[in-house]
Amino acid sequence: MGFGWRRRRSTAGNNGGKKLELEELAIPNHFLCPISLELMTDPVTLSSGITYDRESIERWLEAGNFTCPVTNKVLSSFDQIPNHALRGMIQDWGTENCRHGVKRIPTPRVPVAPFEVSEVLSGIEGASQRVDCAECSELVGKIEKWGGESERNRRCIVANGAASMLARAFDTFAATSNYRQIGGNLLEEVLSALSWMFPLDIEAHHYLASRSSLNCLVWFLKNGDIEAKKHAILTLKELSSDEKQTGALADTEGLHETLVEFIKHPSNPTITKASLSVTLNLISSCRRGDEERLVFVEMCLVSNLLEILIDSSDKSVCEKALGVLQGLIGCEQGREKAYANLLTVPILVKKVLRVSATATDFAVSSLWRLCKDESSRDHQGRALVDALQVGAFQKLLLVLQLGCADETKEKATELLKLMNPSRAGLECIESADFKNLKRSF
Repeated sequence: MGFGWRRRRSTAGNNGGKKLELEELAIPNHFLCPISLELMTDPVTLSSGITYDRESIERWLEAGNFTCPVTNKVLSSFDQIPNHALRGMIQDWGTENCRHGVKRIPTPRVPVAPFEVSEVLSGIEGASQRVDCAECSELVGKIEKWGGESERNRRCIVANGAASMLARAFDTFAATSNYRQIGGNLLEEVLSALSWMFPLDIEAHHYLASRSSLNCLVWFLKNGDIEAKKHAILTLKELSSDEKQTGALADTEGLHETLVEFIKHPSNPTITKASLSVTLNLISSCRRGDEERLVFVEMCLVSNLLEILIDSSDKSVCEKALGVLQGLIGCEQGREKAYANLLTVPILVKKVLRVSATATDFAVSSLWRLCKDESSRDHQGRALVDALQVGAFQKLLLVLQLGCADETKEKATELLKLMNPSRAGLECIESADFKNLKRSF
């Protein structure tokens, strides 16, 4: 027999008073799930005739099991029939014992079935072909409602191809000349639904990376409310993670300016982080990375990133900003902008061992690129002097002692060799307390 709650029982004391004792409240055996041995809240019966809590048996089946856990017999079907009678008994028992601390057991929502999802997606396809905004909006609303009810519903929706169908609908309505008037709200709803379906499949990427879809996403970035901007930039972040789509993103009019504006004037943490991620993916692209670095450098992004690193205490923002800065310093024009700002080297040195292991890797790599730039001897020498004067030598030694990635180790070692001949009279040991630094961040 299972026990889940304790109840108080009053007994007479020696002086006529009452004495409280704790007494176990027994849960009837047939109310317990055979898998979790906990009180069932949504009992369902399998083809074997055994009843389980829905969440527990779904985990069992999703793990690849084809048998009934109790009988160990192969199931003739995976249908899960709600046991309304047993659920009613459990709810009545909970109501009777609520004074003993038993929480109210609500009637569970019936999970969405695959055929229901397929019907709605077929409806969305038809409405998109007719460019029927009202009907499509109603059906997308159903998808949103189901997805908001449970994680199981979301898995079912995604498994039945909702992402590619919604992306296709987005592309269809985005291609209409007057989508801003008739389809703005619908397109926002589609982006909102897609935001919990990441990562998207290849077909969804194909539709969202079309010229009309990308122009629409940029329009939302410029003109939408905060929620619309969030969903749009998160969609662009998802697309930018696909190397095949970076070319289409790079050619989208107004995207670079909007990204820089979001980074320069951070108004929402989610938007700022996603903008930095999109920028990092663009400048890291094998196909267009060199061109993208020049575009962002000419927009003065280097100085904007340094300002973020000064002002922000958010770990994720700092990591991403350092990643983008390291990428921009990879080109000669980016290094020129970095050399022109007297705070570049001090900021990079300060971030070493201050944020995270990833941030340290980016900061060391950036310092290495600045101090190894043989195309500009004067600037290279100045960067070495600045680094020594703000305590870089000691910090790099500490990086090696604490352990780091192999690439970072090589660069830190090379920097130490470059700095060593100039240490006398220049080195400054930072007054930071290193005693509590640990190997993991």
